[in-house]
Amino acid sequence: MTALGVSNVEVVYNEVVLVLRGVSLTVPEGQIVALLGANGAGKTTLLRAITGLLDVHHGRVTKGSVSLSGADITRADPAKRVKAGLAQVMEGRRIFAELTVDENLRTGAMSRRNREAFDDNRARVLEMFPLLAGRLRSTAGYLSGGEQQMLAIGRALMASPDVLLLDEPSLGLAPRIVDQIRDIIVQVNESGTSVLLVEQNANMALQAAHHGYVLEHGRIVKDGPGQDLLADKDIREFYLGMGESGRRSFRDVKTYRRRKSWGS
Repeated sequence: MTALGVSNVEVVYNEVVLVLRGVSLTVPEGQIVALLGANGAGKTTLLRAITGLLDVHHGRVTKGSVSLSGADITRADPAKRVKAGLAQVMEGRRIFAELTVDENLRTGAMSRRNREAFDDNRARVLEMFPLLAGRLRSTAGYLSGGEQQMLAIGRALMASPDVLLLDEPSLGLAPRIVDQIRDIIVQVNESGTSVLLVEQNANMALQAAHHGYVLEHGRIVKDGPGQDLLADKDIREFYLGMGESGRRSFRDVKTYRRRKSWGS
């Protein structure tokens, strides 16, 4: 079964700039799929196409389709996509800094009106994040970066999503905390939620992912099982800084030109 499907999607901004050029990917039910790419590759644009937030940024899908659990959601408004089982943790966490931890969690359940389901979800989230359970009355803005990322994920899980979109969850976090976030993502997946993990940190993403895709200049240029990509010479060279180009990572480079095409 396919939890999330993107088929031949093209996206244009301001009726002029073509950003995605026929992108297709699949998130199978119960799996973690990683989407890798440097800044400017089109990762965030793809997430906007999935969530329905392109209009806010003067963009639109001009070709292709997006499906959630087999239902076409290409033209659905963002609220309907959330109710259909989609949730996103945006880059930079975007928690409500002035609210308490508990109030942040409650905002994540606004699309769910069932009180019993709310209580069950809250209990599950607090069991998954015991650190948050001890800080429910704390102001969210005073949490550490790692704690805020946990809160952002927990808030998204309050909506009981079938598919969770994660945009750069490792951004700005210390290596030890990145490992914790990776383990949390695996735990979320094992609890029954399918995950699309968008990352520049290829090592973290591919350790967790069942399958991975590489996006470059608006096109999917490579894909395969996560462990295969982790061992791939090109991935190691250009994303992990472990190849013949020396110990340089492209994670902080906005754009770059490859000396050769992928897979050659």
